[in-house]
Amino acid sequence: MKNVCVVITARPSYSRIRSALLYLKEDPNINLQIVAGASAVLDTYGKVVNQIMKDGFNITATVFNAVEGEKLVCSAKTTGLGIIELSTVFNNIKPDYVITIADRFETMATAIAASYMNIPLIHIQGGEVTGNIDEKVRHAITKLADVHLVSTSLAKERVIKMGEKPESIYITGCPSIDIAKNALINYNTLKFDPVKKYNGVGNLLADRNEYIVVMQHPVTTEIEDARKQTQCILEAVESIDKQIYWFWPNVDAGADEVSKEIRIHREKDLTNNIYFFKNMSPIDFLVLLMGSQCIIGNSSVAIRECSYLGVPAINIGNRQIGRERGQNVIDVSYTKNDILKAYNYIINHERCIGEELYGNGEAGKEIAKIISQLENISINKILNY
Repeated sequence: MKNVCVVITARPSYSRIRSALLYLKEDPNINLQIVAGASAVLDTYGKVVNQIMKDGFNITATVFNAVEGEKLVCSAKTTGLGIIELSTVFNNIKPDYVITIADRFETMATAIAASYMNIPLIHIQGGEVTGNIDEKVRHAITKLADVHLVSTSLAKERVIKMGEKPESIYITGCPSIDIAKNALINYNTLKFDPVKKYNGVGNLLADRNEYIVVMQHPVTTEIEDARKQTQCILEAVESIDKQIYWFWPNVDAGADEVSKEIRIHREKDLTNNIYFFKNMSPIDFLVLLMGSQCIIGNSSVAIRECSYLGVPAINIGNRQIGRERGQNVIDVSYTKNDILKAYNYIINHERCIGEELYGNGEAGKEIAKIISQLENISINKILNY
């Protein structure tokens, strides 16, 4: 039996790996080990670890390595502490493989600890392009990883160009699309009232049938502009006579500046149509998105899951620059006029049809199958050109 360790360090990490975990859990040849750490165990960011356990998974180990403060130095210290704590965990639970997901800065600690301990590293969602610090982290993990489970054929081409062996790269699709597929198929039975089900704060309109979702994260290479960027979005959505459901940002450098600008607007009574949430289960969040007029902000969910669901997305700024996108996305700059112009276009046009740009919703099954069949993975790395 293989000990397969999955390290989950943030809200997006879990949503992207959940479907694969369900298949790995049921595989008789795999002993699934889940390690939760960083922002995934913090109340401030919705304590994702509770959702993991609610979904029926056992937590093998918990790591408290997040240095709160949402500054660049805190990201670096969180990574350093993560290496120390995860090394101890890996030494205790003896995984045969370690899985790390995507490009969050916290995942760097997982990759470094596993690599230095000669544990084969499996990386999900490498080979993508977005810019900012995520790009550096993603490509660095690719160079540390021994097995690459990528979302698209273009991502595979990029990983090959980075000098990785073609036989170590598998196109699986994006596992978060699996949840989107479930949401799409079961939408009518999964619909819910977000205010009743989740404890948010803010203001509610009498008519909440038509609403907009906002998810804005700080850009780590533009943290000096975080408040100005947030102010721009607030001013735009405050002028729209629709209910706004706004989700709190990730624990990235600059998040405190985003929060500060939101609090200032609330104190000035300018957020009369905005209701704020910390977190939701992945499936509930996608069901909420499906019922929305559109999503506004800079989250990758607008590019990935919303392209599959056909949900209109107003993508602002450079955080997702270079990422493969579908017809649902309108790219705009941080100006109120651009955001409102894109919104008016959306409400005056029919929704586009969903696209399978990031897979057909079977990634989790494919990922589990590949991992179950892995044998004799070499941890020796030589540039392959």
